[in-house]
Amino acid sequence: MAIDIGTLDTFPKLLMHHARVRGGKPAIREKDLGIWQTWTWKRFADEVRALAGGLHADGLRRGSHVALVSDNRPRLYAAMCAIQCLGGVPVPLYQDAVAEEMVFPIQNAEITLAFAEDQEQVDKLLEILPRCPTLARIYYDNPRGLRRYKQTQLRSYDDLLAAGSKLDQSVVDREIDKGGGNDVAGMFFTSGTTAAPKGVVHTHASLLGPARTAAEMERLGEKDVILAYLPPAWIGQNIFSCAQAFVTGYCICCPEAPETVMTYMREIGPTYYFAPPRVLETLLTQVSIRMDDAAAPKRWLYRKFMGVASRVGGALLDGKPVSIVERFLYFLGDILVYGPLRNVLGMSRVRVGYTAGEAIGPDLFRFYRSIGINLKQLYGSTETAVFVCIQPDGEVRADTVGPAVKGVELRFSPERELLIRSEGLFREYYKNPEATRQAKDAEGWFHTGDAGFFDAGGHVKIIDRVKDVGALADGTLFAPKYLENKLKFFPYIKEAVAFGNARDRVCAFINFDMEAVGNWAERRNLPYAGYVDLASRDEVFALISECIEKVNLDLSQDRELANSQIHRFLILHKELDADDGELTRSRKVRRGHIGEKYGTLVDALYGGKQLVHVEAQVRYEDGRTGTISADLKIRDAKTFPAAAARKAA
Repeated sequence: MAIDIGTLDTFPKLLMHHARVRGGKPAIREKDLGIWQTWTWKRFADEVRALAGGLHADGLRRGSHVALVSDNRPRLYAAMCAIQCLGGVPVPLYQDAVAEEMVFPIQNAEITLAFAEDQEQVDKLLEILPRCPTLARIYYDNPRGLRRYKQTQLRSYDDLLAAGSKLDQSVVDREIDKGGGNDVAGMFFTSGTTAAPKGVVHTHASLLGPARTAAEMERLGEKDVILAYLPPAWIGQNIFSCAQAFVTGYCICCPEAPETVMTYMREIGPTYYFAPPRVLETLLTQVSIRMDDAAAPKRWLYRKFMGVASRVGGALLDGKPVSIVERFLYFLGDILVYGPLRNVLGMSRVRVGYTAGEAIGPDLFRFYRSIGINLKQLYGSTETAVFVCIQPDGEVRADTVGPAVKGVELRFSPERELLIRSEGLFREYYKNPEATRQAKDAEGWFHTGDAGFFDAGGHVKIIDRVKDVGALADGTLFAPKYLENKLKFFPYIKEAVAFGNARDRVCAFINFDMEAVGNWAERRNLPYAGYVDLASRDEVFALISECIEKVNLDLSQDRELANSQIHRFLILHKELDADDGELTRSRKVRRGHIGEKYGTLVDALYGGKQLVHVEAQVRYEDGRTGTISADLKIRDAKTFPAAAARKAA
């Protein structure tokens, strides 16, 4: 009798089901030494059962917490599921975090065992071992560089696997059968944008339920393919590469290194794709640079047909009526431009693409849709298991995140805060009942902290974080994230930090995109020695000033934000970095910390100065610290009268 996959309520049960019904089909692929190695569902399940046996022999019991520090690897996913088989709780940590950043989650979650990918991650864990007394065992995958390590806490993955494969697997099977949907499936630490990270506890039901709903909505199946390239510690990567893969049976592909993702995109040809706006911006910047360097005929052809795409590409994707002439021109453009461009981007086979995490620029969003890529926006968070809002096919808009998905209830508080109630809500913040009570009220509504509203079509529009929405001294609405995102829509601006709450005007810090601005400088025969050199050039200030001027012109048309135009700006002497505490590991700006760290720069912006000296400590990848000093120029930006004021006059 056929089993209803919807009745399989845990990750291990789903894995064993796939091993039975599609055991010979690919579950995970990994590029290793230049060759794609395939794990079938049967091999995946066999490895998981053997690992679980070894872990049980090493003392792992139901409710124990196990850390995982690794890039996307088949063995990472096998370890996660093996932990779940025994009722343990996998706690993935950011692999690019410095050792100090791992102390809190390991202490907070009382981690007893840890999986580390290689020597780099082992060294971090050993460094903090004296401060993490509960950590008793570290399993490592890649043994390179570890031959002379004598610490008793170390054990190789291969040794654990070999030991587990010799043991009786019946105990693992019994533990799998004991598991249920309400058991804890994982703990994911928040990015800590404004405070210490919190351990978000999710059950099997809260992860698999939304994953199944979204998969049904998008008609995902076992023939789909996804590239797993984002940090495993981010819940979105777990949803796309674990929950939905286990629900549908599709194949996960792991790149050899982050630097080779684009190459592997072209090799694999994923049908299902997720990218945050910063990744899409980087890809478009690379395309723009290549086209600027192309021969004149190719530039003409590109501009000609991109004009056609911008007019009708989105309409064709949405199934809207388009004239025969425009259809023919688009068909011709697809042969000459759009098809080759999709192939270069590795998106020739993408059937469903998502973007989320930050607001995406309308022009950037329309670019991808205009060349035939079904890119859509979604809304979610760590606490909601990602899928809260998704734009349905035919209802895709650049300025919304779509309506609520099936099973999700939404409403806005009088303060415009978005409230959510759904099966995907987290159980609690681990060992933090006060934060849990503040986030989830007695009626089960999760308070997101995001401000927004419903548009006329029932789609959700997100403005900013509630706590960040303020007002200028004259009462004008001040939404810093909204302003920063508008600035980042330009390929030359990588990061921006806006200031203005309770002040008379808005000022901003700017980080330019080194690749884009460097190429721009080279094409103009402008010599430079590096980022700091470019950041001091008047020509670069003029370039950034043009971008800010366009943003201000756009803001002048907005009745509520017209007075939030940016009046002064400076270009920071260094790129904002997570290692320096200026960004979270998920690349979100820590605005409050930056304002405190560079308080003298903020004072200079508002004090009317034209030049300010700065000295700042930086942390290198190997943990060493250094100091950068520079004299930063400050420039005024062109502003415009409010459109409403002009009309009144």
